[in-house]
Amino acid sequence: MTLKSSLASAFTPSAFLPSLGAIGAGVLLMALQTTSAQAAGQYYNCANPTGCKLVSNKYWTSNHTDTKYPIVMAHGLGGFTNLFGIIDYFNGIPQELMKGGSEVYTTKTSAVNNSEIRGEQLLQQVKTITAISGEPKVNLFGHSQGGIDIRYVAGVAPKYVASVTAVSSPEQGSKAADFVKNTLEPNNTTGNPSNVTTQLVSGVFNLIGGFTDVGSGISFKEIQEQDGWQALVALSTDGAAKFNAKFPAAMPKNYCGQPTSTAVNGIKYYSFSGVGQITSALDPSDYLLAATGVPFAGESNDGLVSACSSRLGYVIRDNYRMNHLDSADQVLGLTAWGDSEPKSIYRTQVNRLKNANL
Repeated sequence: MTLKSSLASAFTPSAFLPSLGAIGAGVLLMALQTTSAQAAGQYYNCANPTGCKLVSNKYWTSNHTDTKYPIVMAHGLGGFTNLFGIIDYFNGIPQELMKGGSEVYTTKTSAVNNSEIRGEQLLQQVKTITAISGEPKVNLFGHSQGGIDIRYVAGVAPKYVASVTAVSSPEQGSKAADFVKNTLEPNNTTGNPSNVTTQLVSGVFNLIGGFTDVGSGISFKEIQEQDGWQALVALSTDGAAKFNAKFPAAMPKNYCGQPTSTAVNGIKYYSFSGVGQITSALDPSDYLLAATGVPFAGESNDGLVSACSSRLGYVIRDNYRMNHLDSADQVLGLTAWGDSEPKSIYRTQVNRLKNANL
């Protein structure tokens, strides 16, 4: 074969186009790898006051949860971000959202305190997150007391918030908290524990709060303020009523009513929650939630929060087969079989935000 014929053969479409396609694919892959902010879902741990650290990133397998604004997740009472690098508070949920293109930030506030103090801590982290992400707003998710904290942020600094999603949150207080408070000090209106038993219980909660701070990566010198009594008061029916008088956005007019507004100050409000306590016989925490559910006296609840108290904004559902810990996919994902899976519920909600251009 002559040189001329060899060159002619090499540049025939059947030989040349596959090579060109391979080269083009390689160039495209290199371009994608150099623009990870757009090409990968990212997950950050924001353990206040140490800032936000990238935990991991993952190339998209779809764009199902690729929202306009970052997802910011706030824990509940006694919560953490990533405990000793072993377990996420939102167990596996950030990673699930990353696969669909989400930029996810988990936050750390005082594990044990009222929602105005925790909310102010969260607001400072939201400001940090907007600086890191370059986006002016965030989509807030709050589990349990975190669902009250995020309402504080939306109320005092709406310019930073695109949406609020409360998950199994006692927006109108918890009858379990009422039971504990009334058992310890039924007539205490001072704002501080006044007997030895209450002081001891509050002290134990404060120790738990400090433990979760350290476990989330906060140094001993920077442990956040903990106050077990203030947390209990905030989660009681009376404490919730006082908070709601300050921050009424997207709340129902009465205890078991439905919210009449789903958007306030340009912020869309959502909520979802579950009912039932023992959803997996293998999960030891379920039996504890069965005990804490007793004060609800037959009212539908998840062990700590009633369906009626969880309603805020657009109520996606308040009767998923999930107990209070299931709604954060805890403990270790031991949730109900044959029903809506927690990670899927979060993924669907984030897709809803994406479709709303949020």
